[in-house]
Amino acid sequence: MRPLGSGMQSRFVLAMGGAMVVVVAIVAVVLGRQAAMQDEVKSLSGSVIHELFDRSVRSRGEALARELSDALANPLYYNDLAQVGALVRNTSRQQVVRYVLVFDEDGKLIHDGSTEVIDFGKSMQDPLAPGAVAARKLVVQESPKVLDNAMPIMVGNQRIGGVRVGMALDDVQAMEQRANTTLGERLQQVGKRHLGWLLLMLGLLLVIGAMVIVYVQRTLVAPIRGLAAAARQIEAGDYRPQLSHNSRQDEVGELVRAFGRMSEAIARHDREVRHMAYTDALTGLTNRLAFREALDHRLMAARASGHRLGLLFADMDDFKRVNDTLGHEAGDEALLQFAQRISAAVAQAGGDEALLARFGGDEFVILIGDGDVAAGARQLAELLVRELSKPLVVQGRELFLGTSIGVTLFPDDAADATTLLKNGDIAMYQAKVAGKNCYRYYSRAMDHAVERRVHMEQELRGAWERGELRLVYQPIFRTRDRRMVGVEVLLRWQHPTLGTIPPSVFIEVAEQSGLIEVIGPKVLRAACMEAVQWPHSVDGEGMFVSVNVSPRQLRGGELPALVADCLRDTGLPASRLHLELTETAVIGDEMLAAALLDKLHRTGVKVWLDDFGTGFSGLSHLRQVPVDGVKIDKSFVADMQRDPDDLALTTAIIAMAHALGITVVAEGIEQEVQFDLLSQRGCDLAQGYWLSVPITATEVVEMIESGR
Repeated sequence: MRPLGSGMQSRFVLAMGGAMVVVVAIVAVVLGRQAAMQDEVKSLSGSVIHELFDRSVRSRGEALARELSDALANPLYYNDLAQVGALVRNTSRQQVVRYVLVFDEDGKLIHDGSTEVIDFGKSMQDPLAPGAVAARKLVVQESPKVLDNAMPIMVGNQRIGGVRVGMALDDVQAMEQRANTTLGERLQQVGKRHLGWLLLMLGLLLVIGAMVIVYVQRTLVAPIRGLAAAARQIEAGDYRPQLSHNSRQDEVGELVRAFGRMSEAIARHDREVRHMAYTDALTGLTNRLAFREALDHRLMAARASGHRLGLLFADMDDFKRVNDTLGHEAGDEALLQFAQRISAAVAQAGGDEALLARFGGDEFVILIGDGDVAAGARQLAELLVRELSKPLVVQGRELFLGTSIGVTLFPDDAADATTLLKNGDIAMYQAKVAGKNCYRYYSRAMDHAVERRVHMEQELRGAWERGELRLVYQPIFRTRDRRMVGVEVLLRWQHPTLGTIPPSVFIEVAEQSGLIEVIGPKVLRAACMEAVQWPHSVDGEGMFVSVNVSPRQLRGGELPALVADCLRDTGLPASRLHLELTETAVIGDEMLAAALLDKLHRTGVKVWLDDFGTGFSGLSHLRQVPVDGVKIDKSFVADMQRDPDDLALTTAIIAMAHALGITVVAEGIEQEVQFDLLSQRGCDLAQGYWLSVPITATEVVEMIESGR
């Protein structure tokens, strides 16, 4: 390196000396201004702090008085002194609250937050009491030590009492004094700290001034050449070039470090992209893409070595019910717990080479290849069914879901990845058909079962037009006089070659395929057209007709318009049409359901909840989603006389529904003792085979005319 000339060095030293003199002068001015500023800040802050504390205590007192007035309305109206006391004590424990007094409309004390309430029923005698008792809106009174906020307690337009919240002004003044003292101490600390920093910076300037003389002589060529070589490595695909360590604090040093950070960021992003492409975002498991690639490689290796592979296709049972009733956040939490249990089971019984992946939704796939694959698959499937049938705790609730598992083997069942996955899916579906929460091995016969289901879906598409679908009616009776007051519409399918197909089979096919959105409106219109022709009963009342509505129809949002069109076109009075919705369909999205039910109510029809008690909801939800009636599920009715729990639950449902003004219907009555138990407990309506089997429209007319 070539040294600087003496003239340049002298001029540089003189320039640095002049700069230091200027800096010292600036420091002196800054220190003087800092002292003056501290005095000014103390003066202004004192008034600001006083205003803030005063405004805070006033606004807090008013807010507490308003909140307590609203919260105490119901407890005071129902004379719930325990609840009143709890609210008063909770507020009294808050900072700077001196007292909380609840009084009746005559100014007599009801509660002061104490356990005994010694002055209960006595008139308040303090100087501020008359103003508080006379308050018809928020009244704020002040004494030297207390800021009294009085607020009437209203139920509608009726004043049933009032509440006083006293804020301790002396405590506030003490807090204000402490704040001013703390502020002064902090200002002094800041001043000392600033002085230290200024002196430190001054020293650093002296050091930097000396170092600059050396830095101006250093070359830039070597760092730039190093960066150019690193750029060529990155261009060639090597995202981690070797850069020489550089501790320089100038622009070149920062450029070298920035270039190093950039190369690290590119390498990290490359890893993250690969991770995102091959990993499930929710569970962290291998995703479908990565699993398929791994499966192809494992199959290739298995063909070469003559080894067998086992694939387990697991699907959560009734997972959609979790999303519909508890929301998607709860669904994600359930999926995470589910994935953790599957991972633990695979680690325990799957072998070292087991691969677990989430295929999306609630589907998980496991590939095993160690030892006796058939025995290992059976052992793992049994473990999964056992572990996954245990309850999940989601948002404080126990959920019993279980899993359906399909097992298929290579090369026994398939020779390629696509067929192997398809066979696993088919076997899983058969496990669901078998009752869920079990496992099934793939067999050739399962292909025929899937074909039959597809065939049934195709046949169902034209069944209505061909006259294969017909309506029957399940009579509904009033319990107090056993008189028929309405009917529930049931759909039956008589296929010319397949024979009578159970509703549980073809309704599920219609739901899964979306055909229910076509069949449902036709059933509704046909039922209305039939019911409008029925005669009135002997007491002059018209029979109502109750029609089941699919959750798909409700979620589509077109149900209110469809109902209005049917009523207008058929002439059936709206009061004679009842709609039955499943509990999960209504509770799934309460805001949407409430809006749709409001539209339905404006048409004049009534809405019932079917199979009530089988979902995750409760009667509390009925306040948000108003319905006219609930149908107690037949599973409760069947065991009432043998199971005290079912009887107690049924009794509670009837009592609570009546308290909400909701009609209660019991279904599945097959014995007289069941009818008597329900009648004694005030159940309004009943239906079941003991009362009447489903009948045709002609038989409905005959029953009406005969007065039976």
